[in-house]
Amino acid sequence: MFITRKHLSRRTVLKGMGITVSLPFLESMLPAMTPAAKPSIRLACVENVHGVAGSAVEGIEKNYWSPAAEGNRFDLTPTSLLPLEPHRDYLTIVSNTDSRGAEAYEANEIGGDHFRSAAVFLTQTHPKQTEGSDVFCGASLDQMYARRVAEDTPVPSIQLSIESVDQAGGCSYGYSCVYTDSISWASATKPLPQVRDPRVVFDQLFGAGGSPQARSARRKTTVSILDWITRDVARLQMELGPSDRNRMNEYLDDIREIERRIQRIEAHNAGGETRELPAAPVGVPDSFEEHVRLMFDLQAVAFAGGITRVSSFKFSRDVSGRVYPESGVRTGFHNASHHGSKGEPLKSFAQLNKYHVSMLPYFLEKLKKTPDGDASLLDNTVVIYGSAMADGNLHNHRRCPLILLGHGGGALKGNTHVKAASGTPMANAFVTLLNRLGVETSNFGDSTGELSF
Repeated sequence: MFITRKHLSRRTVLKGMGITVSLPFLESMLPAMTPAAKPSIRLACVENVHGVAGSAVEGIEKNYWSPAAEGNRFDLTPTSLLPLEPHRDYLTIVSNTDSRGAEAYEANEIGGDHFRSAAVFLTQTHPKQTEGSDVFCGASLDQMYARRVAEDTPVPSIQLSIESVDQAGGCSYGYSCVYTDSISWASATKPLPQVRDPRVVFDQLFGAGGSPQARSARRKTTVSILDWITRDVARLQMELGPSDRNRMNEYLDDIREIERRIQRIEAHNAGGETRELPAAPVGVPDSFEEHVRLMFDLQAVAFAGGITRVSSFKFSRDVSGRVYPESGVRTGFHNASHHGSKGEPLKSFAQLNKYHVSMLPYFLEKLKKTPDGDASLLDNTVVIYGSAMADGNLHNHRRCPLILLGHGGGALKGNTHVKAASGTPMANAFVTLLNRLGVETSNFGDSTGELSF
């Protein structure tokens, strides 16, 4: 018997007029009669600000964030994590850990918690207080993993945000704005900018246009980037089997749909109507939910096509007063976090926390429905969601919110709640995760060891 199946290189791309479209995983990328390759693990880090109601004393008693039971028989009903119930098999809750790096170390740092927290979340390192360019923090978890897998992807990592993070100079309490703006740090002195505009992210992923002028000219037409690679697509489809053709078509349809949505948003925002976010770029939707979903879709196609394996995503910016009417809470985000630690204001903040968590299932479903070898993208991804702020009312950093989603190719079993011993650094959870993802380390931030989860 002769095996004639053609082996397609995993690095095969479709090109045309400055466009570069990487392909998703296809059966043809495996040589005939060979076992499936070890899965490529993706890492998506999501930060939200202002802490959670479940870190306040009454919030802990009422289980507003983490459930009462440890292990796998926990009840999410009273918690802000309830929207994740359909995905509990992919959910790992790590509660009762601290981000001490976000605390004030000296008297002159007191009051600057909001302006340290973002930089601390993925570094678990205390940032240097400065309003100048001599910023200093630590390499972040996502960038440590990106360095390990960068050779396998065209784009080492992507950094995304929902709110404006383009302020320069000092913000407040003697801290540079880059500490508030950035959660990804390539090194202790190199914060990476977060990108708010979906169009910019799209162009970054698909190399759309060889220059800013070319990209600008192309946007003024109705031509899709896929129209520039039609011949390559047709030629490649002739070499693929039916299942691979279907998979590639679904992937290209996802790219085209994202492009259409960006075009519709740009056309609407350029139409002259009054915007809710008048200072936002034309490609940014006024709707929080629409913006979040579009950014999640961009991450999903980037993961599926092997364009990158690493992303970070800021849902909000510290001291943001944005109102989320769809949550049922009409109080601005920052003001809502100052809930007095009890009663209805605390309950309302828990409701707002639940609304933010409810954005995650959209991304999880997208990953779960996307094939990745013999499994799904969700099986081969770790999603981190949390904050270095705990009780926003007190501006403290003890018992911070942290959850992990996905199986990470076996790194996480899911359906478990691990409550750490009091005083445990959040860095211990990150050391554990880094080691399971193949980044061997025993020293990260203020870590003291590993956690069992």
